[in-house]
Amino acid sequence: MSLKVELKPGERLIIGQCVVTNSDQRTRLFIDGKAPILREKDILTTETANTPAKRIYLAVQLMYIGEDVALLRQDYFALINELVKAAPSTIGIVDEINNEILTGALYKALKAAKKLIQYEQDLLDNA
Repeated sequence: MSLKVELKPGERLIIGQCVVTNSDQRTRLFIDGKAPILREKDILTTETANTPAKRIYLAVQLMYIGEDVALLRQDYFALINELVKAAPSTIGIVDEINNEILTGALYKALKAAKKLIQYEQDLLDNA
């Protein structure tokens, strides 16, 4: 079964180590095979990863699209330890992310990391 992706004009998509940029028209792609895929709206950069939760998401994102997961895990766990010390209430979401990473389900770990970003924003809004 193919993955169907619809891209808006000018929208970008990462497939593996490649960036695909859409032209000036809406496009529908059908992707077969196994490769990490991220839509532009789900991509963080070092410039946009400006909070602890976003830096964790970026670390997971790099594990998902990268090839050297073991090296990136060290950075990820250092970020996680700092966050849990500062905000112990994040441990439930952190455990979810950790379980997905340890089982190799990195896309699911990204989805859980998005929950962490939202939770962090809720904490900041209520502070």
